[in-house]
Amino acid sequence: MASTHAIDLAAHLAHLYGARVSALHVVAPTVTPYPGLPAIDPHADQAAEAAGLRRFCSETARAFSGVIAAGTPVDVMVHVGEPARDILESAASLPADLIVMGTHGLSGFEHLLLGSVAEKVLRKAACPVLTVPPRAHATSSLSFKRILCAVDFSDCSMHALTFARSMAEEARAALTIVHVLEWPWEEPPAPRLETLPEVQAFSLAMYRRERESDAKARLATLIPAATGDTSAKVCHGKPYEQILQVAAEEHSDVIVVGVRGRGAIDRAIFGSTANHVVRAATCPVLTLRK
Repeated sequence: MASTHAIDLAAHLAHLYGARVSALHVVAPTVTPYPGLPAIDPHADQAAEAAGLRRFCSETARAFSGVIAAGTPVDVMVHVGEPARDILESAASLPADLIVMGTHGLSGFEHLLLGSVAEKVLRKAACPVLTVPPRAHATSSLSFKRILCAVDFSDCSMHALTFARSMAEEARAALTIVHVLEWPWEEPPAPRLETLPEVQAFSLAMYRRERESDAKARLATLIPAATGDTSAKVCHGKPYEQILQVAAEEHSDVIVVGVRGRGAIDRAIFGSTANHVVRAATCPVLTLRK
């Protein structure tokens, strides 16, 4: 298993929502035919294949034995095939409400590039995906008591916020909503206004003030008046850097982000903020597609 922490979190969420867990382990084919070479008889070593599948099934069930003992229903599935495709197809056929995937940690997670299993699942899954760093690298608690949701006021981020609110309500957690203002320069530091021509400095200062004021006003409309567990922040800089910084400062247990679209430009879209956050976060990251 990539991460026992992922199993623990899947069990916690299943208990929280009264759900059942489908534990899927995908085994790569023993022999993959190479293009241009004669096909290999798929029945040549069925006994060995069956024995291997029984072993993987037993190991997967053993990994979830504590979850089963706690009373959460678990369905163990072992498939032979291409991991990303089988995960996506299984999630669609169940249908799954959430995919939980363990990662390999800060160094191994650099493999989350185009073509990797995790990236394909994150980019193509129709349901939310929770990526979980291994316990050795995690800085979050098992239960979600501090939730951070990043919004840019797009439809997908509003969808993510709805989900984050539901999680906060179910877990009785504190929710922080963060919006990042990105400028044409790296911040901090901002350009020193006193070094600019007077007219330019005044225009820039007014523009900054107007954008920040507008963002704060829009965020205020997202906070229900009846709750004291929801707060909002406006940050300046690169979105993924600021999201990760706020998550570290607040010791967030999970980061929630929305991702756009399902077209040919998915790679470019996912390859920006969400991808950077998922790769570098030391707490679980929940991505939702709208």
